[in-house]
Amino acid sequence: MTLDELQQTIAIQFNDTELLKQAFIHRSHLNESKEDKGSNERLEFLGDAVLSFITSQYLYETYPQFPEGTLTNVRSTLVKTKSLGAVAASLGLGELLMLSRGEESSGGRSNESLLADCFEALLGAIFLDRGIEEAKKFLMTHLLYKTETILTTKSYIDFKSLLQEITQEKTKTSPVYRVVKSEGPDHNKTFWVEVATGDTVLGSGIGKSKQEAEQQAAQSALEKRGDI
Repeated sequence: MTLDELQQTIAIQFNDTELLKQAFIHRSHLNESKEDKGSNERLEFLGDAVLSFITSQYLYETYPQFPEGTLTNVRSTLVKTKSLGAVAASLGLGELLMLSRGEESSGGRSNESLLADCFEALLGAIFLDRGIEEAKKFLMTHLLYKTETILTTKSYIDFKSLLQEITQEKTKTSPVYRVVKSEGPDHNKTFWVEVATGDTVLGSGIGKSKQEAEQQAAQSALEKRGDI
């Protein structure tokens, strides 16, 4: 992918293409090049603030029925590294990242954290070059539309914390999570987890990480109890 192709993909034509280019300069690249514009970290800093503002405004105006706590949890789910990294990957931003040879050989182009940072840097560049309305359009198209799915699946809820709170209140004990099975190579394992109090299994879950499986197990337990 080229920068021109990216602009076509996101339907935004930059006035300053050097600003767009800077959004993809990782700090590791500076050690092996003569780039004098600096890395994308300042744009990332700005983009993070723009992302928080636009997302907060969107949620506030779109969901007047939700209290502050729910809005905060939904926003956190939208802007977390995993979410932003997935959007960046779908846009092909990793192909444009300028990395050191070492960073590239270690899988930097598909690194979730680097992709999320690049997404924020790109947003910062859009804001500077085209203004807040273009930044809003970009986020609506590529990120904020996911809100309804997040609400439908209740993925904004920290099920483990909620189960812990309810279980301690009702039984004065804490739920215990245990891996009952795992399959696959180290880089692509699947985990089966059960959550229990004493000898009573409350729920079970499956995930590509222990944390994901535990969240599913807690959600299963809460749904069985009728607490969500």
